[in-house]
Amino acid sequence: MADHAPKGESLLAIMEELTQLLTNARGMPMSASVLVNKAEALDLLDAARAVVPAQIAEADEIVAGARGVVERANQQAAAVLANAERRARELVEKEQLVVAAKERAAEIIAEAETEARALTDQANDYCDRQLAQLEIELGQVAKQVKAGRTVIRARLMHGGEGGE
Repeated sequence: MADHAPKGESLLAIMEELTQLLTNARGMPMSASVLVNKAEALDLLDAARAVVPAQIAEADEIVAGARGVVERANQQAAAVLANAERRARELVEKEQLVVAAKERAAEIIAEAETEARALTDQANDYCDRQLAQLEIELGQVAKQVKAGRTVIRARLMHGGEGGE
């Protein structure tokens, strides 16, 4: 075991190898001390020192990546929220426009009905006046016809004498 190369690629794996080295080391009689291959122990410590910066950098990259994911998620959430708020405003505005349009349509219909009633009343009044005038004129014509018939009857009764 004099020429031991660390197998671990992570700090935890290297610490496990170091633990195994100490656990399997030969103990000193009547002592808690053990005989450890100095080169192996130093190789494991060097490997641990070499791995720590790489793992810290990897952890930093993971944290940075996670922060990026969180930031993108926040941006997307903000965009979705802004879009939802915009759409809600549009729907409210459309609803207000629809309500206003319905109110205006009702006003126009009411105005048209009022105008139609007025025109109908005016037309009926005009027709009534024209018929009244026609009645008067027909009454005058009837009087003239009656007078003419009276003249003709009188002539007929007098035997056809007199010619005007």
